[in-house]
Amino acid sequence: MWMQRDLTDTPILWEPQENAGLVFRRFQKTVEEKEGIQFDNYWDFQKWSVNNVADFWELSYKFFGVIHSKKYYKVLDLNVPMSECPKWFEGARLNYAENLLKFRNDEVALILAGEDRETEKVTFAEMFKEAELYAAAFGKCGLKKNDVVVCYMSNRKEAVFAMQAVVSIGAIWTGALPLMGAQPVLSRFENVKSKILITVDRFMNAGEEIDMLPKIKTVAQGLSSLQKVIIVPSNENSTSKDIRGIPNSCFLGEFLKLGRLEDGSVPPMEFEQVSFSHPVFISYTSGTTGPSKPIVHGTGILLGICHYFGCIDNEREVRFSVAPVGWAAWIIIISLNFIGNTVVLYEGSPFLLSPTSCWDLVDEFKLTSLFLPSSTLDELQKRGYTPQKQHKLSTLKAIMVAGSPVKPQNYDFVREIFNKRVILTASYGCTEIMGGCINSIMTLPTRRGEIAASALGNAVQVVNDLDEPLVGEIGELVITKSIPSLALGLWGDTDGSLFREKYFSKHPGMFTMGDYGILNPITKGFIICGRSDETLKQRGCRFGSSEIYNVVYQLPEIHDCLCVSQYNKDLDERAVLFVKMREGHSFSIQLLSKIRETIANELSIRHIPDVILETKDIPYNMSGKKMEIIVKKIINKIPHTIEAVTNRESLDYYHNVPELQLPF
Repeated sequence: MWMQRDLTDTPILWEPQENAGLVFRRFQKTVEEKEGIQFDNYWDFQKWSVNNVADFWELSYKFFGVIHSKKYYKVLDLNVPMSECPKWFEGARLNYAENLLKFRNDEVALILAGEDRETEKVTFAEMFKEAELYAAAFGKCGLKKNDVVVCYMSNRKEAVFAMQAVVSIGAIWTGALPLMGAQPVLSRFENVKSKILITVDRFMNAGEEIDMLPKIKTVAQGLSSLQKVIIVPSNENSTSKDIRGIPNSCFLGEFLKLGRLEDGSVPPMEFEQVSFSHPVFISYTSGTTGPSKPIVHGTGILLGICHYFGCIDNEREVRFSVAPVGWAAWIIIISLNFIGNTVVLYEGSPFLLSPTSCWDLVDEFKLTSLFLPSSTLDELQKRGYTPQKQHKLSTLKAIMVAGSPVKPQNYDFVREIFNKRVILTASYGCTEIMGGCINSIMTLPTRRGEIAASALGNAVQVVNDLDEPLVGEIGELVITKSIPSLALGLWGDTDGSLFREKYFSKHPGMFTMGDYGILNPITKGFIICGRSDETLKQRGCRFGSSEIYNVVYQLPEIHDCLCVSQYNKDLDERAVLFVKMREGHSFSIQLLSKIRETIANELSIRHIPDVILETKDIPYNMSGKKMEIIVKKIINKIPHTIEAVTNRESLDYYHNVPELQLPF
């Protein structure tokens, strides 16, 4: 079975260094002095943090310097169940953007780079001035508290300034990935009744030019709530493009003129003071059981991020990211300005442009940590793209990996390149908590194929179907106590019933992460084994089965379909699409090409399932729901029980799938 592990075979690859994790060590000392206790090791500290959640998060709030205009009167009501989304720091009045902009000095806040642009640096002082201008312009457009602004843009500074401005007003920020097609973007944005769209005319990605204007036109025409479309020109020639067909559109320069007074000055920036649980960001579910659902997040993200990244070293980190708006990683990385980090935003996909491009970036930008999707690190290893003699890499301390399970051999790859000088730090989390709940810890050893421990303040367990804790066995990963960064709920779900059904119905009283994991009884580390739900994550691209269905159902040859993940022994994940033909049509090479082309055009090339097979039938339950989970268990050789499948004989078509396919 693909999830079997030898729990004794987890050798230590990196030992804790005395001078690593300075922020973490200072925080621990602060807690010990405040509480009058002494922690012998990380496990003692972690146990105390989850047994005293209110005290722990209050100390975190103070230690990391959250700015507020009014103090909270209660940290957390411990009597409110986690499924009811208990409020944190009740009574506090603050603003997320004010915290992101609290530094206003000449240190570098942002470094901008890309496949076809010159490198640019923006200081904290300059960033504040830019956000101030954007905020004034948004105000002139009538943007107010609780309005929603949507972003459909590549990884650019304009998205950062716009977000900070929007949130300063008390409005809400959301976005979709720029490589997505217009229809899935529309399905996300139409639910939130957005008022303003900010986007870009074009960008380069892996050497290919992506023209955004046709997609923007479709999105703008499909969103009746939109009052303005702001188009960022990607270069000096962009403003000559004809955008008259895009309703209520203008280029960025015209929009920003609204922010200036008659004398050319910009009115002072004001930060709308809101509650700790006021909506700040909206992200989206993968769309496994229907249209993608909007997830609402509040200021609690700040505290989760501090512990997610704060354990690495210190405030003067230089972080690199290619994640555009639409990924949780964008919100996480951009929020690191709160703790004084410098963020390098790269527009495009640089890692595999050449055999040395990844390592060239480290030297060029003096990176202290390189943030990589797990799939990218794996691809670097497969291609043998290693540093060369000309690379110094002297600033690099850590390669941070997230997004999907890190393979044991990826740990070996980093160790072979850097010996013990650069550490591979893996983390595990989800969009709903905007950070990591299981992290590498700088005061604990790093073991091959494992993530060291639950993060401070995070009560993570592995449980079985009876909600019983498991140690040394595969089970569902859950969080059993509330954390500030947990989503506030789903947009439009006024009574919280949809939120409870999605995240708390499978294991009542526990937040279900949607992944299988193993807690190693010997090391106390975690092994992440892959998705336990219908979400797919192929080559780092996370999507829901319904997004595939919505596209494939457009094809007249297809009667029905089902899409699930399949894994091999190395935890490679691929999407497998099963199609049931309509009567009178046959499965063919031509149809395969048509399916792939349609998915690429409507979604993106990364959404195309690696394997597309014909099946004679699709299993359904009594209520008419496709049985993705049971098919996923069958093709991955996972023990299962037959649920209430109305057409049980259909399951016979899925038992031989691994034998039918070449290794991957």
